Amino acid sequence: MRKITLFIAMSLDGYIADSKGGVDWLEGHGSDNENIDTYSEFIKNIDTILMGWNTYHQIVTELSPNEWVYSDFITYVITHNEHASSEKIRFANINPVDLIKNLKNENGKDIWICGGASLVQQLVNEDLIDCYHITVIPTLLGSGIRLFENAKHEIRLRLLNSRSYNGMTDLIYVRR
Repeated sequence: MRKITLFIAMSLDGYIADSKGGVDWLEGHGSDNENIDTYSEFIKNIDTILMGWNTYHQIVTELSPNEWVYSDFITYVITHNEHASSEKIRFANINPVDLIKNLKNENGKDIWICGGASLVQQLVNEDLIDCYHITVIPTLLGSGIRLFENAKHEIRLRLLNSRSYNGMTDLIYVRR
């Protein structure tokens, strides 16, 4: 069965975007020479990405408007809007819980939950995330879009690994 992993960054105070939805603060403190590429290691085991509309829209309009940066993967974008899907980007007007349950039983590599907060919360509330790979950014935003909010129940996790570089800390948890 495929594993569902949340791979995301958040501020030290738990936000994935500032109050205007911006993510230009997603960087370390800039003084370390150590160049650790956790993303390249992570994606070796991934072939499918799931994201919400806001995350998709931010990627294609701000972060990478000239090139779809996830062209090596099948990406499902959860949206209520009608859009034409392509071979690599599939727009889905479906409950993400149902989609994940279906995808989890299909053959393939693991599935990456890329964002955003609403999508993450729905999957957390159904306890469908197997691994939480969270990079804590050395920034306090004070407000914005919170990663974890209004959980229905407690989910106990076990720390699998942690690593610090450039002021950032990667925390990798699995369900107990």
